[in-house]
Amino acid sequence: MSGAHSGQQATPSVDAIALELHEQIEQVRSGVLPRRQFVQQLAGMGLGAPLVGLLLMQAGLGQSGPAMAQTAGPAPAYPPTRRGGGGVLKLLMWQGPTLLNPHFATGVKDIEGARIFYEPLARWDAEGNLLPVLAAEIPSRANGGLAADGKSVLWRLKKGVTWHDGQPFTADDVLFNWQYAIDPATAAITAGDYLNLKMEKVDAHTVRVRFEQPSPFWPGIYCTTRLIPKHVFAPYSGAKSREAPANLKPVGTGPYVFADFKPGDLIRGTLNPNYHQPNRPHFDSIELKGGGDAVSAARAVLQTGEYDYAWNLLVEDDVLKRLEVNGKGRVVFSAGGSIEAIFLNAADPWTEVDGERANPKSRHPFFSDPAVREALGLLIDRQGIQRFIAGRTGVATPNFLNNPERFRSPHRQMWFDIAKANALLDGAGYVRGADGMRSKAGKPLKLVFQTSINAPRQKIQAVIKQACQKAGIAVELKSVVGSVFFSSDVANPDTYGKFWADLQMYAGDQGSPDPTEHMQRFVSWEIASKANKWLRANLNRWHSAEFDAAYRAAEKEMDPVKRAALFIRMNDIACNDGYVIPLLYRPIVTGLGERLRAPLSGWDSDLASLADWYKVA
Repeated sequence: MSGAHSGQQATPSVDAIALELHEQIEQVRSGVLPRRQFVQQLAGMGLGAPLVGLLLMQAGLGQSGPAMAQTAGPAPAYPPTRRGGGGVLKLLMWQGPTLLNPHFATGVKDIEGARIFYEPLARWDAEGNLLPVLAAEIPSRANGGLAADGKSVLWRLKKGVTWHDGQPFTADDVLFNWQYAIDPATAAITAGDYLNLKMEKVDAHTVRVRFEQPSPFWPGIYCTTRLIPKHVFAPYSGAKSREAPANLKPVGTGPYVFADFKPGDLIRGTLNPNYHQPNRPHFDSIELKGGGDAVSAARAVLQTGEYDYAWNLLVEDDVLKRLEVNGKGRVVFSAGGSIEAIFLNAADPWTEVDGERANPKSRHPFFSDPAVREALGLLIDRQGIQRFIAGRTGVATPNFLNNPERFRSPHRQMWFDIAKANALLDGAGYVRGADGMRSKAGKPLKLVFQTSINAPRQKIQAVIKQACQKAGIAVELKSVVGSVFFSSDVANPDTYGKFWADLQMYAGDQGSPDPTEHMQRFVSWEIASKANKWLRANLNRWHSAEFDAAYRAAEKEMDPVKRAALFIRMNDIACNDGYVIPLLYRPIVTGLGERLRAPLSGWDSDLASLADWYKVA
C-alpha cells in the first residue's frame, strides 16, 4: 500500500537490522548456528540466500559464493569457429529506437538500439557476474585493480580495439565520456552514472577512477555505460551535443557497423570485420525493425518465425502460451530488477510556474494530501492484476526494490480495500456530488492517468479506473505510442520525462544487481525539469530529505549488511509516502526463435551479449 495502514508493521532501523545479522554471523562462527539455519533466517528477514556467501566470506568463514562483482564470471559457451556465416539476424522491437547516442537514451528501446554499435567497459551476466568487454580484465585485489581503502579502481583497457572508422580506442575515449556526460550543457541522461567520481589517465590503456569516498559498489553505473568516440563527438560537446550527426549515425566498437537508420522504424548494421573478439559476430548483418505492438511482435517470432527475436513481450500470458505451441520459437524469462509501477506527480502538471508545467517548485493540488495518496494505494488490486492479466510475466509486489533478495523489504504488505479508501476520502473532506464523483472546495477530484500503448497496460488502466470510480475519483485514461512516450524529444509534450499528467505507469529497470541506479529515481538532485531538458531520473519530482540521507549513506557504506538495510529503508520511505505505487515485479520477457541462442541477462540490456549470439543448425 502507499501510506500507513492499520496493521502495517513499523520499519526497523538500519542499525537494528545490521546488529541482528552480525550477531547471527558470530553464532555461525562459533558453531552455535548451523549455516543452513542461517540461510533460513536470512530468508525470513527478507534478505535471502544470495547474501550468505558474501557475508560469510567477509567474516573469514570461507567462500560459500563469490562476492558480487569482485571477480569475472565464466565466459559463455560459444561454438562458432569463424566470424560471419550466420546470415541476417532479424530483431523486432515494438517500440522502435528514436536515436542512437547512449548518453541520450531515456528508455530501454534507445539503449538497445545504441548497444548494437556501442560497448561499455563491462557487462553483467545472468548470475550477476561482471564480464569484461572493452576492459582487458575485471579489477580485483589480486590483479591490483582495487584499492584497499575502496576509494579507487584501476581499469586496464583491451589493446588493439578500434572504432568502426579505424581509429584506436584508448583511455582518452573513456575520460571523454565522463567529461561529456557531466557537462550540464550536454544534458546527458548518463550524468548520474558518473556521480561522485573522477577519472584520470594512467597511460594509453589504463584509467584510474577515484571516488569521493569509499565506494562499496565500485563498478558503479559508469562501467556499463556505452562509450562513444572522442574524435567523433568532441566537436559537439556541451551545448552542441544535439547537433552531432553521429547521434543518428553511430561510430562504435561493437560487433556490427552502422549501415542505415530510420528513427522509430529500422536499424541496419553489417558485420564488423575488425571486431575485437575472435570468431564474432556470427551473423553477417543485423536488422532491427521497430513499431507495431507486443502481440504482433510475439506472433512474428513464436508463430510465424519471421523474426529471430522479439523484445519486451508485455503480452497476456495466456496469449504467449497459445503462440508457443507453434514450435517456431520460445519465451524466455530473465530474472532482474524491473518493476511496473504507478508514479504520482508531486508537482502540478496543469499550472505553469516560471513558464514550466510540473515545475518542481509547485505542489500537486490533490497529491499533496496524504489521504488521497493512501486512498489510491488502497484501490490497486495487485494480486488480481497478476492473476488475470500478467500471469508469468509479472509478480504482485508492494516493493519498488525486489531483487536480489537481500534488498527486498519484508515490512510492507499489499492492501486492496475500497471501503477504507472511501473512509479516508470522506474524512479528508472530499464530498460526493450527484454523479457520485468527489470534489473539495469546488475542485473536482479528477485525474489524468497516462502510460504507453500496450494491451496489458491498457487493461491495468481500466481495472484501476473502475476501482477509483467506486471511491468517487474520476480518472481520464491517456495512452501514448511507446516511441513517443519514452522519447527524449524535448519538443514532445507527451513524454514520460515531462510527465504532464497526474499519474503515469511504466516499468523501471534496475540495470544491475546493485540498486544504486534503480533508487536514483527518487533522489532530489535527479529531479527532471525544463532546466535539464527533462532528462534526469526523478520523473515524478518527489523528494525526501530522509531518503536523500539514506542514499548518501549507502553510497559510502562498506558493510554489506548495513548497506542492504539502507536500501530496504529507502524502499520503505518512498513506497510508504505514496508517490510511487509498485504493481508487479517483472522478469524480462523475450521471444527467441527456436534456433537462436542468446545468453540473456536480466541485469543488463538484452543486446549487451549480442556478440555472443548465434544460431544452431
